[in-house]
Amino acid sequence: MSQPLLVQDQDDAFAEAVREGLNLPQKVIPARFFYDQAGSELFEAITELPEYYPTRAEIEILNARAGTIADHVGEGRSVIEFGSGSSLKTPLLLRAIAPASYVPVDISAEFLQSSASALSRQFPDLPVLPVAADFTRPFRIPASLAGQPRLGFFPGSTLGNLAPMGAIDLLRSFATTLGKQSWLLIGLDLAKDRETLEAAYDDAQGVTAAFNLNLLHRINRELGGTVRIEDFRHRAIWNEALGRIEMHLVAVRDTHFEAGGRGFRFAAGEHIHTENSYKWTRAEARLMARASGWMPVTDWTDSAGRFALHLWSCEPDSPQP
Repeated sequence: MSQPLLVQDQDDAFAEAVREGLNLPQKVIPARFFYDQAGSELFEAITELPEYYPTRAEIEILNARAGTIADHVGEGRSVIEFGSGSSLKTPLLLRAIAPASYVPVDISAEFLQSSASALSRQFPDLPVLPVAADFTRPFRIPASLAGQPRLGFFPGSTLGNLAPMGAIDLLRSFATTLGKQSWLLIGLDLAKDRETLEAAYDDAQGVTAAFNLNLLHRINRELGGTVRIEDFRHRAIWNEALGRIEMHLVAVRDTHFEAGGRGFRFAAGEHIHTENSYKWTRAEARLMARASGWMPVTDWTDSAGRFALHLWSCEPDSPQP
């Protein structure tokens, strides 16, 4: 039974990010702005591509380990999913742990409402309480969760979009939101060879390119932009020194456009940095857990060793750095 959408403060953050980010020496638009309705739909298409292994790998782990996860966390918890998207993987977890309620949190209100309604039809007796919010910033959880033990679910290696210190800050905020004696189930992509990683972010069908370029379409739609989309191309590279995949929108010729009442000029070869996706070893992930106030309990990988699902606890006396 899905409840009405709880919409948190929706400000003009996209316009501000574009105005500020495109005036920097190295132009940037944060990855969270990929996810308007069109971007969310494109990302769901990415998860089905043959090159994009993370979704299949994480589903494999959940299918194999859901019962073990339930043994650790127990029944009757509220599940709060950060960046829920289509909630594709969520039913595998919900069926195993018999939760008290489910709270999907996503920045795209329209897409969230649709996915929450679809999941509610699968679980008609489960309270589904969708919250439209940017989970990288403070947000309010439904008042009905007061006193309920909680399990945070953060699949898809979305944490990789943040630089290491930002990732630690976000994990600390999750601990505050979820509270003591809570659990966090988090998917983290593993470091691997350049060829596999670059193919996953630059697929042969061009879906990831369309996902990246949708940022420019969004500028035109929402900010009265005059971007000529054909003046830019998608680029994905593995930065080995920093341990991350980077996505960029590269100007293929000198170009200029207006957006949000301001003008912007690009020389050929200039680029907008749109996404980082950090990759970790399992040991690095455990260190990150400890640095952010979580206690690593266990982790599992898929059969090919490409992706890891970690289970961490937040105990009352968990040591802090």
